[in-house]
Amino acid sequence: MTDGQRTPNYTPDPRRWRVLMVLVVALFMSLIDVSIVNVALPSIQTGLNASHSELQWVLSGYALTFGIGLVSAGRAGDLFGRGPLFIIGVALFTLSSAAAGISPDALWLNISRAVQGIAAGLFNPQTIGMIQQYFRGAERGRAFGVFGGVVGVSVAAGPILGGLLIHSFGVAEGWRWVFFVNLPVGALAVVLAFLWLPKPLLNSNRQRDPALPEPALADPSIPKQSRDLDMVGAVLLGLAVVAVLFPFLQPRESPLVWAVLLAGVALLGVWLWWERRYKRVGKSPMVDLAIFQVKSFANGTLLVSLYFLGMTSVWVLVALYFQEGLGHTALASGMVGLPSAIASGIAALWGGRKVATYGRKVVIGGLYVGLFGLAASILVVWLHAVGAASEWWLLLSLSFVGVAQGSVISPNQALTLAEVPLEYAGSSGGIMQTGQRIGTSVGIAVITALAFTVLGFSSWAVALIAGFTAIFVVLILALVVGYADMRSRHVGDTPLP
Repeated sequence: MTDGQRTPNYTPDPRRWRVLMVLVVALFMSLIDVSIVNVALPSIQTGLNASHSELQWVLSGYALTFGIGLVSAGRAGDLFGRGPLFIIGVALFTLSSAAAGISPDALWLNISRAVQGIAAGLFNPQTIGMIQQYFRGAERGRAFGVFGGVVGVSVAAGPILGGLLIHSFGVAEGWRWVFFVNLPVGALAVVLAFLWLPKPLLNSNRQRDPALPEPALADPSIPKQSRDLDMVGAVLLGLAVVAVLFPFLQPRESPLVWAVLLAGVALLGVWLWWERRYKRVGKSPMVDLAIFQVKSFANGTLLVSLYFLGMTSVWVLVALYFQEGLGHTALASGMVGLPSAIASGIAALWGGRKVATYGRKVVIGGLYVGLFGLAASILVVWLHAVGAASEWWLLLSLSFVGVAQGSVISPNQALTLAEVPLEYAGSSGGIMQTGQRIGTSVGIAVITALAFTVLGFSSWAVALIAGFTAIFVVLILALVVGYADMRSRHVGDTPLP
């Protein structure tokens, strides 16, 4: 059932593009922060005399707290209003950035980073929910395309801006400014949210915007007054996500760490049981599991999780190869990704315009381009190893990886969420993002471990080729899911009961 079928009398809201602008500003801030921090780690180590373990938690603490609340925050936005949670999340992110910038020691910094993760997990699902709410049909694809374009620009600007800030303010203090740079952007996002987000969207009593249709509900038999937040389900899922992510986000010297992973899988099973029981007794669960009967949602979520499982590791391996293998600076390493990020932004805008016409073919084409980019990059690294080519040819070959990112992520979001009832837009977006976070964490841990294992008996070139080959295999699996989804669309989707 498409959006057009659910809302035949839908009239586009004239404020929708201003809403998108607010979302884009917040997205830009959160993504800039991630890519800048990666560049700033050596400066943080120097400025705070931080240990390697403390540096690990600068990244891991953020990733863990970000993943905890994605689904529950999305569901809270569905029920109580997306605008207020969006503003609270952006404001908290901005304040915690200021706290990180004034950190006197590594403990303070890591606590601030954990709060940043909570804040990002609070406002990120609202952005997807509001795009679902304010855009329909082909326009929704274009909105996600703009979103993807901002992702590309942010990824490109982050390492360069971080390098310039550290160069300008010095290695010892330059890292502070990679957090302070969030302050004007965050303040702008909050001001624009108050000015431009429609007042019903900001009303915490869930008053509906009269310009928008009443959302389709997964189960209309459940009375509205029982549509609660399902706190038990939220806690169970949050604990399960932490337990699953934890072994992949910190050193794994002890085999006991893997027991945490098993506990996470068990908690996930308990959560599934609870959600079914919660619905069976006549209440509204945090996640209506019937949503996975919508094949486009289930397939799209699996596809993007596999994509992040593989492709996120590309830039980790490239940074290690350029800095540790070839001896280039961090700034030079960051510049390698600039053409790719620009290509990603352009491809996302193109994919957003074309996804309504060509559907899943846009995503499948993007995966083929990504496979070509990986194969070409493997060839460049091999030719450089034998002295037949410069490593800087990677700027060209990795540009195809950027095209893949723009052609896969944003169009896949539009396709995956197209059949989801508006009432579950936030929680379903949170499920997708949780899959991305888990895929990213597991992929980086496993693929970099493979590369370092190969490095133990060979060169950096061979280690990079081994890592890229593993990513190639994961992308093939994502391609299989893409074809399965395209076939299911020909025979019809499974609507929610």
